[in-house]
Amino acid sequence: MSAFDELWRGGPRFMQTQESFKLSTDSVLLADFANMKRVRSCLDLGSGAGVLCVLLAAKNSEAKITGVELQPDFADLSRLNISENGFTGRADIITGDLREHRALFGASSFDLVVSNPPYFSENSGYSAPKEHRAMAREELNCTLSDICSAARWVLRWGGDFALVHRPERLSEIFVAMTEAGIEPKRLRMVSYSSEKAPSLVLVEGKRGGKKGLKIEAPLILTDGSGRDSREAQMIYKRGAFAPNGDEI
Repeated sequence: MSAFDELWRGGPRFMQTQESFKLSTDSVLLADFANMKRVRSCLDLGSGAGVLCVLLAAKNSEAKITGVELQPDFADLSRLNISENGFTGRADIITGDLREHRALFGASSFDLVVSNPPYFSENSGYSAPKEHRAMAREELNCTLSDICSAARWVLRWGGDFALVHRPERLSEIFVAMTEAGIEPKRLRMVSYSSEKAPSLVLVEGKRGGKKGLKIEAPLILTDGSGRDSREAQMIYKRGAFAPNGDEI
């Protein structure tokens, strides 16, 4: 059983399936975090069901969005979600292996790269029972180093790379970025509440960037009563998804 669901009233619609895909917060937060100003070309590494592609196309009406996805079923779902939201022609999906980035894409061909990669290293104990879910959760087909290497190849000099991940892997993220020539420039922790430790981390790096990391105020998703915080409401409604990436 599957259905299209609106992310917010009048907002993007996504096909969700009981067996393969459920819309999560991670990609929504990454789409909000990614700086789309002056971006004309964006690549999503491991595009899954196309959530980031749709949200970024909605955020910047002038940008061309490309996703690359290894699993054919997810690539087809991405195309369905792109079509449902009216972005056919502005957002495209390539079925392929991001580790073959040199064959898939020209060097320095994108202004921005984003990724919501598998969070857990292989054999870490966090695998899912079904193969397609395991591939989305666990580094079975690509590692952090693979993703950063792909980002470095496709990014123009001075282009940005933004990803969402787990806080416990932050040191690995920084190492993989710097080894690929991408300097970490912006960091934001995400917590469910002000009393909880961070559960996600949003990181932005710049290809060829100078040293210097900006740590932003944490994003708290709920208030003291457990209701969505004001910022979480803004992200989901969405004031910041104004045309051309202009923030409100």
